[in-house]
Amino acid sequence: MARTSNKNIQAKLVLLGDMGAGKPSLVLRFVKGHFFDFQESTIGAAFFTQVLSLNETTIKFDIWDTAGQERYHSLAPMYYRGAAAAVVVYDITSSDSFERAKKWVQELQRQGNPNLIMFLVANKADLEEKRKVGNEEGELYAKENGLTFLETSAKTAQNVNELFYEIAKRLAKAAPSRPTGMKLHSRPQENGRRLFCCS
Repeated sequence: MARTSNKNIQAKLVLLGDMGAGKPSLVLRFVKGHFFDFQESTIGAAFFTQVLSLNETTIKFDIWDTAGQERYHSLAPMYYRGAAAAVVVYDITSSDSFERAKKWVQELQRQGNPNLIMFLVANKADLEEKRKVGNEEGELYAKENGLTFLETSAKTAQNVNELFYEIAKRLAKAAPSRPTGMKLHSRPQENGRRLFCCS
C-alpha cells in the first residue's frame, strides 16, 4: 500500500475464487455499474482502477481480478503479492466453490501479506432458491478465520458498493495519518567542545 500524500492512498486489491463465482461481475458492477448475464471467463487476470472518497481520504484501488480456472492457479501469487486487501468470492449455489474459497483463504494466510485485509464474499444472493451454502455456514467460517463476511449479488447490486466502501474504510484506518520515519536531531555540543567519533 503506497501512501502518496496525507489524504491519498493507493491500494492493491485482489479478487480470488473459483471460476463462475462472479468475480468479474462484482468488479464491473462496482467500477462501471454494469451487469451482464453472460460474462466471459477471465484469462490470467483483468485489471481495473477505481477511486473512492471517504471523508478526508481518497483511495485509489488497483483491482486485480484473477482467473478462477485451475490452470491459472500458479499465476495467482503474482497478483496477491503486495496486495493490501483480498476478496475471496464463492457462489452460494455451489458447495465446491465454497470449498475452493476456503483453500484460497488458507493460501493467503500462509503466503499473503500478514496485514492483509481479507473479505469472504458469498455472491449470487439473488439465486436464493438454488442456494447450497447457508449464510450461517459462510459467516461462521469467516468468523473462525478472522475474515469479514458479506453476501452480495452483482446482478441486483446488493452489497457491492458496501463491500468496496468497507474495504476502503479499513485501508484508511490502517494507513498512518502522517508519514513515519526517523527524525535526526543535531546533538548539542557538550561544554563547547566538539565531539568526534572515537575520541
